Amino acid sequence: MNTYTQRRLDPLDLQEEDVEAEDLAHALSMLCRGGGHLDRFYSVAQHSLNCALEAKARGESKRVVLACLLHDASEAYISDIIRPVKKRLPEYYEIEDQILQTVFRRFGLGNLTQEETAAWKQIDNDLLAVEMEEMFPAFHPEKIPVLQSDPDLTEREHKQIERQFLQMLEQLR
Repeated sequence: MNTYTQRRLDPLDLQEEDVEAEDLAHALSMLCRGGGHLDRFYSVAQHSLNCALEAKARGESKRVVLACLLHDASEAYISDIIRPVKKRLPEYYEIEDQILQTVFRRFGLGNLTQEETAAWKQIDNDLLAVEMEEMFPAFHPEKIPVLQSDPDLTEREHKQIERQFLQMLEQLR
C-alpha cells in the first residue's frame, strides 16, 4: 500500500520502521467510526484521543494513556470492520493484532502487561458505550459507564484532530 507520507509497505508484513506518526494521525482522522453510520463525522482518531484523555482522568500510567491513543492504529493500515462482522473473521483479528503489536513496539509499548492491556480495553469499551448512546439515539446500551472525563463527541474537522493526535503522541513519547 501507499501511505500518506509516500511510503510503500505491506500491511501484512509491517515493520516498525514502516510506522510513521503522521500516517497514523492522518489516516485515523479520515476514518469514521461505526462504519460511517453515525449521525455526524466522528473519526477513529477523535475516539482514540477521547480514550487517552479518559485514561489520564482515571490516573492511568503514561503507558496506558499511550496505548489508548494507539489502540486502533491498525485501522490506519487495514481500515476497520464493525465488531459484529469482525467476530466472524478470526483471521482479521490475527492481522489486526500483528499490526497493533508492531505499532506498539514502534512507540515503546512492546511489553504491555495484562493489567495495562485490560485497562486500555476497558476504556475503549466504556467509550464505545457512551458513543453509541450519544450517536445512535435509537440504541440504548444495557449499562452506560460513568466516565472520569468529558469526551468530545462533536463533529470536528479532520485536520484539527490530526494535529491534536500528533501533539498528544509527541507529549507521550
